[in-house]
Amino acid sequence: MSEQILGVGSRVRHPQFGKGVVVQVRSDAYEIGFIETGVRQILRDFQGLEVIELVETPSDLATYEKIEKSLVRILRRFSDVSEITQMGQRWNNGKMILYPGDNTTKEKEVPLEAFFHKIVMVRDRLRVLEAKINASALSDEDKVELQQYITRCYGSLTTFNVLFKNKEDQFIGEKSA
Repeated sequence: MSEQILGVGSRVRHPQFGKGVVVQVRSDAYEIGFIETGVRQILRDFQGLEVIELVETPSDLATYEKIEKSLVRILRRFSDVSEITQMGQRWNNGKMILYPGDNTTKEKEVPLEAFFHKIVMVRDRLRVLEAKINASALSDEDKVELQQYITRCYGSLTTFNVLFKNKEDQFIGEKSA
């Protein structure tokens, strides 16, 4: 078959499955409903497919894959949904103990996994805030000012970078000149 892209509704003939109609266009294949054998996926570069009637594909066709990739990108950018961030193995099963200066108050013990989870949530929410600022109708000057506050927050949280397994997950604050 040539380089043409078949649109939904195109009629074709397959050497094994017979006549069919394109019902879905994917990035690498067509889903074709065949009269005798039902719906089959046929690779777009399959040479044995004969075009009986071509229906052109609109240039703005949104394939399932494009929609899925866009949705994942949007969810990552604008939601609290985050990828799993791993804590360094040396901290597994560790605990943080807070000793009060007041002897009448009891010490507080916190599992490091729980503390790490809270730190990661702060980081992810700062990222969401940053994305919302960038997408807002604020002036560029206001956006820059708010971005500087977020960068300073990251800087304040760099103390906790020791807990992260991967360097790319860590906080990065303002760089000194």
